[in-house]
Order: sequence, then C-alpha cells, then structure tokens
Amino acid sequence: MSAQSPSSLPLFPSEPVGQGSESPQAPELSAAERIRQLREQIVFHAHQYYVLDAPQLPDADYDVLYQALEALEAAHPELITPDSPTQRVIGQVLPDFEPVRHAVPMLSIKTETDTTPAGAQAFDARIRRELALGEGDPPVAYVAELKFDGLAMSLRYEDGMLVQAATRGDGETGENVTQNIRGIRQIPLRLHASGLAVPPVLEVRGEVYMRRDDFEALNARQRDAGGKTFVNPRNAAAGAVRQLDPAIARQRPLSFFAYGVGEVTQQADGGPAFETHYGLLQALKAWGLPVAGQTEQVAGSEGLADFHLRIGAERDRLPYDIDGVVYKVDALELQRQLGFVSREPRWAVAHKYPAQEQTTTVLGIDIQVGRTGKLTPVARLQPVFVGGVTVTNATLHNRFELRRKRVRVGDLVIVRRAGDVIPEVVGSVPQPGGRPAYVPNFPMPEVCPVCGSQVVRQRGEVAYRCTGGLFCAAQRKQALLHFAQRRALDIEGLGEKLVDQLVDGDIVKVLPDIYRLGLSSLSALDRMADKSAQNVLAALEKSKSTTLPRFLFGLGIPNVGESTAKDLAKHFGLLDRVMDATTEQLLEVNDVGPIVAGSLRTFFEQAHNREVVEQLRACGVHWPEQEPVRAPALPLAGLTFVITGTLPTLSRDEAKDRLEAAGAKVAGSVSKKTSFVVAGEEAGSKLAKAQELGIPVLDEQGMLDKLA
Repeated sequence: MSAQSPSSLPLFPSEPVGQGSESPQAPELSAAERIRQLREQIVFHAHQYYVLDAPQLPDADYDVLYQALEALEAAHPELITPDSPTQRVIGQVLPDFEPVRHAVPMLSIKTETDTTPAGAQAFDARIRRELALGEGDPPVAYVAELKFDGLAMSLRYEDGMLVQAATRGDGETGENVTQNIRGIRQIPLRLHASGLAVPPVLEVRGEVYMRRDDFEALNARQRDAGGKTFVNPRNAAAGAVRQLDPAIARQRPLSFFAYGVGEVTQQADGGPAFETHYGLLQALKAWGLPVAGQTEQVAGSEGLADFHLRIGAERDRLPYDIDGVVYKVDALELQRQLGFVSREPRWAVAHKYPAQEQTTTVLGIDIQVGRTGKLTPVARLQPVFVGGVTVTNATLHNRFELRRKRVRVGDLVIVRRAGDVIPEVVGSVPQPGGRPAYVPNFPMPEVCPVCGSQVVRQRGEVAYRCTGGLFCAAQRKQALLHFAQRRALDIEGLGEKLVDQLVDGDIVKVLPDIYRLGLSSLSALDRMADKSAQNVLAALEKSKSTTLPRFLFGLGIPNVGESTAKDLAKHFGLLDRVMDATTEQLLEVNDVGPIVAGSLRTFFEQAHNREVVEQLRACGVHWPEQEPVRAPALPLAGLTFVITGTLPTLSRDEAKDRLEAAGAKVAGSVSKKTSFVVAGEEAGSKLAKAQELGIPVLDEQGMLDKLA
C-alpha cells in the first residue's frame, strides 16, 4: 500500500453526500477524478491508522470519506476497480514481523450510517427482504454485541494449545505477534475441555483492547518517565501488540474479547457442530475465552433498537471504549444463505453511536479562572457537533498539556467529548508542509484577565493561580456556585445566570451577602419576577439549617471534598475546633495528610476567611454541633481493599460504602500494603498485579463473608 501523503487534496468531500446535491462529487471535478482523490485519501489515512498506529483523523471523519466513495461508486459502478478501498480490507504487514496467511480471511463488516435506532430497523428490513420474509413471518433472531475500539486479532489453537496470534493486516495476510499476545492474561494458553471437546484446529477471532483505567495508569507512568503518551486506548493497545520487544509489550496492560471464529475443524473430522452464533460464543466461553457480558440474543428490529439504546446509555460507564454495537443473524444456516457482498457479510452490520471525536479549527485561546483561582487555557473553536452537542470551547488543561499537544491558534485539532465530560482538545492534526506561518506558543498571563491581580505558580505545581481571592469576580462566582450546590448548602434557584448578575452588578461581594438579599433587589434582576424572587429567598432561608460536613464542604477549602469534610466533622464535632486545630491535630483525622492539613491551616489562618465564617453564622446559618465521635473498633479496621471489575450484585460504590462502614480503607491501586483485592467480571491489570504480589483475591461473596 502506498502511504504517500495526499498533500494536494482537500481533507473532506466538497459537498455532503446525499444532502440535496444531484451528484456526490464536487461540481468542478469529474466522477473519475473525485473517486481517485478519495481513494488516495482513504489509503493514506488507513495506512496511518492500521499500519503506523498514528491516526491523523477521528473515525467519524474517516467514515465521511469512505461513505462518499461508496456513494460515488454506487452511482458509477463502471469506475469500480479491484484495488478500491471498498473492495478489500485495508492494511499492510510491517516487514519486521513474519507474515501469516489467514486460512479464513478476516473481513470487515458494513457500517450503518444512521446512528439513531432507525439504523437497526433498516438492517432488519434488509435481512427480511433478503430472506423473502413477509409481515406474517416471525421476527429474525439476532445476536447483538459491542463494537470494541481496539485491534482485531486471530488466535490459532491446535489440539487446545495456543500456537499463533496474528493481526488482521490486509485481511488475507497478517503479522505474527504470538510472543506479545502470550502476555495477555485473559488469553488462555491452553483451552479448557469443559463438557464440549476442543476441536483439533480452532481460530478465534476477537479484539485486543486496553481498559480506560489501565490506559490512564500507563500514560501517568509514561509522563513520570518522560516518555511518549498515547492519544487514546486503541492507539496504546495497537502500539503494544506491535512492539518488536515482547518484554516492552508485556509492560502495557492489554485485554481481549472473543467474538467469532475463523478456521475450525469440520464436524466430519471431529469438530463441533454449531447451529447458532450465540451457541458458538457460549462454547468459546466454556473453553476459557473471554466474551463480553453484554452480548445478547434479541428478536427483530425492536430488540436491536432496544439494545442500541441501552448500550448507548451505558457507554460512558463501561470500563473500555466502544464506538458502536454489532448485529449478526444468529442462525448459521441463515448466514450461509445470506452470504457476502463486496467481501462484506450481508448477515452482519456495525451500528455506530454519534462520534465522540471530531476535527475543527482553533480560533483563539482564552483563559478561564476557576473557584480556587486556577487559570485554565481554553480553546475557542469553530463550532463542531461532537458527542451529541455543538461544542464551541474545549479545555486545554494547563500550559504544559498545551505545549505537549502542540496546539496553537489556527491549528486543525481533534476534539473529544464523552457523555457529560467537559470537551477537551486531544491534539493537533499535522498539516502537510506544517503551519502556513509562524505562530508562537501561547504564553500564560502574568496578571489575572478578570481582576488584574498577580498570577503565580507555586514550586512543584502545574497550575497557575490568580492571587485575587474573593476580590476576583471569577473566583467569587465559582465560590457562590460551589456554596449553593446540592451537596453543599443546596440553595435551589441560585444558578449560574443569577450568580452572574449578582456578581457583575456588585450586589454580592462576599458569601454572606446572599443572605442579605431582599425581594426588591432580586425582583429588579433580569427574568426575576416577584414569584421567582420569593422562591430564591425561601431557598436561602431553608439553607440556613444545614450540617457541619455540608458547611465545611461549601466553604470551598482547597483539597477538602465531601468525604474529608465528613471525617473532620466526626473527629472534631465543633467548627471552632476544626478552625483552631494544629497541623498535628489535623493529621490525626482519618485520611488527612500533610497537603490537606496544610490547606486547612492556610485557609483558617486568613483573617478574611474567619470573618466570612462569622458573618455566615450571624446571618443565621447553623447546624447541630456535637462532641467528637470516637468510632468503636470495627472488624476491618486497619485493612486496605482494592475493588476491580464488575461485581454480580453490588456497584463499586455500594461495595466501597460497606467496606468503609466496617472500618476498611478502600484504595484505588494495588500495592504491597493492600490486604485484599475484590475482583469481579472483566477485572483488569489490578487483578494481575495482585496475583503477581501474592495478595489474596476475593469475589463478591468472599467480601460479604468478611463483612459478616
């Protein structure tokens, strides 16, 4: 495959395909020329993605190019050639790896372009037409699976032993990566003959991927070591699999899911007889191979659409990345009847979700000032639809991340938004020939752009901070919103728009001023009729009766979250004791270390902070104070637990709450100090680390037995 950069070509098709234009090609180009350009672009970007593991486009943008080519070739079938990207699976074997010829080709499947449930209905309608089913016929049985964002892999077992692992490559020939794959603990080196005899030859098809927590930990280690960080888990997984040094590959935590088979010994020669795809997957599980727990048998278009919606709602909570789901006709006999078209199976389709990554242009870089005075560079973007919403701004985190990602004004960048996560700039897209003109690195300001106060960066800290405190309107707004949030004082109606007016109008200068508001001052504000103003005043009055943990959390003391506020209240009982506590006394509190103790002492040593507390008390904010509660000895006191994977009946938070109630500490990582690891389904590198260190591993029932 040629990897020549299509530097003279536009990045995207000139017109949206199928959106009001008579022909999908740009009017100034012939169909043949536009097809040639699209093929060059697709081959180039496929080479970057599949061969070099250095993608320059999000999947959604690649799909736009591919769909444009498909539409043009459909309109001009006489221009289709055997070497078109639509006629074969794209990829290439690196010369450093031994080539492996696939006995059964590893083919791609068609992508359903409609990301709504209507895409499931369209696939079912096609299947019913192909099978000549009428309205009175029963619904088609399907298997619905997750579409993992990883690296396709073929595992060859002979007499139950793993003898070879190969990448997909070009679909016909892949790369021998057996030594690297042997390091993935989820992949059995020998299959289990559990009730069903293992066939003499079995090729398992599946996906190598990296869990999100493993990916974050890997990048953290890379940053600490001054090494290269990875853009996303897929890129990190691909890079690990295709390492020439197996020792390096084994240092990168990989996982695997099986979803099909290639070559299998025929029944006449002692192989298994499967009637359904679901039965095949159950056999793979019985033989010891991991199959995603979300895989389901569903019926008809309603079952497919329901699966698409449910997985879409769960997508951001999964421990790994997916970009869609896959539907397959369950009956293998029907699969054989349906066959293939353009080397894609008619009986399967990939149904994607709205893209979580898109490309756009950086129009400018602004500074946002947070509640604690932290200055965050934010990219002002050409509006782009990503993750289900139109995004115009995305965080760049800090100066060091901005420099590492090489982002400058005017750059084409990849923007990512997953669920409710704040949109972020992943990195810039390299342009042929570089930037058209010199653009300097963005400098952090020396004074706050909101209040003009000096900006400082403490030794050892990444963040730059404004020193203005509550004098700074930006910090004042964020402090008010934090104080009013549901988990703090819970002041309903005191939202962002109202806070903006109160601060910008110089009506509220310090926190206690909110309790001095009157009906006339509130009613005079935009969109605040008397009824709305009365509701806010009632919420303010109600908020005066609170608890000490909520009050401490609401003050917005750096490094003091809800859990720490609860521990402080339980340990000291009275607010004055917290305010007057020495560093040594603070360090006696559960989970309070030197950083948190220092933040508390710094906060309460400031006279203006103590004045705010006294004014809030004078305004009527109160809570039931009590003597310190010295907890009795608890059964799991002194023990440290780590929870990993998905438990059968309890969420991680529920399991954590139960362990902490029994006196245990629940940590986020495994170390020699860990007492027990509680492992559920799809446990990742934490389980492997526990086994390596010889730490006892419990299942959910074992944990419950400890609590009994």
